[in-house]
Amino acid sequence: MTRPFDAIFADAAARKGGPAALDALLAETPSRPPSEIAATPDDRVLAEMARRIFNAGFSSKVIAAKWPAFESAFEGFDPHACAFMPDEKLEALLADPGIVRNGAKIKAVQANARMVVDLAAEHGSAASFIARWPDADYVGLLELLKTRGSHLGGDSGMRVLRALGKPAFITTKDVVAALIREGVVAKTPSSKRDFAAVQDAFNAWSVQSGRDFTAISRTLALTVGP
Repeated sequence: MTRPFDAIFADAAARKGGPAALDALLAETPSRPPSEIAATPDDRVLAEMARRIFNAGFSSKVIAAKWPAFESAFEGFDPHACAFMPDEKLEALLADPGIVRNGAKIKAVQANARMVVDLAAEHGSAASFIARWPDADYVGLLELLKTRGSHLGGDSGMRVLRALGKPAFITTKDVVAALIREGVVAKTPSSKRDFAAVQDAFNAWSVQSGRDFTAISRTLALTVGP
């Protein structure tokens, strides 16, 4: 049995200067209402996926500095343009000094563009599909991104969803340490059983507190990290 969220919040508040100070920290990473998420153009959904993929293994500052070149090289991340890139376009990207010339990641953008196009055909837009997905089955959405997309496993899919404003937990080192302390998992979650346990804990804490997964995830982290 995990501790109630009030006890976890109190631990984080004691480390961060009190409840008001903790609430101010949590407010720095707000989630967005479903209507706002659904209004996100699909090129921005694809752009967030690409940013997360290229950030992996690189300094975020390096990618941020190069981002205008990425936007230009990938035609503003237009999903159709990226999904159906001809071979000569892929070759040109591999030779483009303005971006990170990683063939697997470039092809991942193409694969994810195809997923975005398919989701738009099935649901009106990829953003609408993401917005409507129930938070209580967040891990199911992560599994879908992992299986239908490319390079979106691990915490990559989690960070994409949070960047879009979807309530999202991220299994960072500090969050995992807190989950282990609370008896939710025994190690970094990797199996479906582990993630089901994490989902159940977050669902329970959300009902108890009225807070979303992003706020709960950050609160857990702040009971451990600096």
